[in-house]
Amino acid sequence: MDVNARFKLISEVGEEIIQPAELKELLKAKKKFIAYDGFEPSGTMHIAQGILRAINVNKMTKAGAKFKMLVADWHGWANNKMGGDLEKIQKVGKYFIEVWKACGMDLKNVEFIWVSDLVNDTEYWKKVMQVARNSTVKRVIRCGQIMGRKEGEVMQASQILYPCMQAADIFHLRACICQLGMDQRKVNVLAREIGPKLGYWKPIVVSHHMLMGLGQPASDSKDSVDRAIDFKMSKSKPDSAIFMTDTKEDIKRKINKAYCPQGQVQENPILEYCKYIIFEKYKTLKIKRPAKFGGDLVFKSYAELEKEFSSGNLHPMDLKNAVAEKINELIEPVRKHFETNTQAKKLKEEVDSFTVTR
Repeated sequence: MDVNARFKLISEVGEEIIQPAELKELLKAKKKFIAYDGFEPSGTMHIAQGILRAINVNKMTKAGAKFKMLVADWHGWANNKMGGDLEKIQKVGKYFIEVWKACGMDLKNVEFIWVSDLVNDTEYWKKVMQVARNSTVKRVIRCGQIMGRKEGEVMQASQILYPCMQAADIFHLRACICQLGMDQRKVNVLAREIGPKLGYWKPIVVSHHMLMGLGQPASDSKDSVDRAIDFKMSKSKPDSAIFMTDTKEDIKRKINKAYCPQGQVQENPILEYCKYIIFEKYKTLKIKRPAKFGGDLVFKSYAELEKEFSSGNLHPMDLKNAVAEKINELIEPVRKHFETNTQAKKLKEEVDSFTVTR
């Protein structure tokens, strides 16, 4: 692919890019580059962490990325995930990797790196200290959103370390691109600001869209970051998200009760599933309807579907039935993996037995 095609592909991932001109220069200079994301292992994996993450990673690798996926077990420990039990956090990290094996992530171009290995390197801690020495406590606390904490929420002392570690991760992994969610924006901007001061570089930030939960969005203060934090908390509200090992019955029940007012396009989680998952994987969507209600419909783009739904000509239940069917198809290989692979099955049973702690 030429530079413009690679740029277009990465732009499909980035709801926001800081900065597009820098990205173009990087692609002109390098056919291969390092991009990174980190995941904090906690509980079972939902569809945004699974299928949507695989879609975005695959676009990045197709555009030339060597993707370094950081298993942020020590970050999760600092953030008191899984009740602060590091061994449980690490079990969940292994479970996440098993999910990605089964849901189509381009693992040939993905390297999983454990923070528990990085912390044995004194050079890593030097970078963490460099970040800390060049940041104020106030600025670090403002980055609390990266941990799923709302600004002003009381933090433990260990959580002060978290943003410093995450900024240091970028430079230690030699990442040209930070490819994380919109909720991670503040720490990525911090890294851009202090990188040159420390003798490093300004990482390019490609922030992907944060998928809505399935429930009705609250009417107050729902910017994209607040919504992302709420979605991260969805593990305590199982019906607010599809999880990667949900049964066919679970998926149908959750989709059927999901918020989807007729004709409403904005803040509609079912349409978000269509736009960011179904049309990315299938390119088309068939809606099955009895002849007396107009017969079947086939949409070849999300734009066509949105137009028809906004007109009021497509009933939400018809759309939901089609979405449930397609989401189940995407989840099925993951379910089978955990049913037929003995090691994966045992791992899932262990993770299922853990109490999820925010």
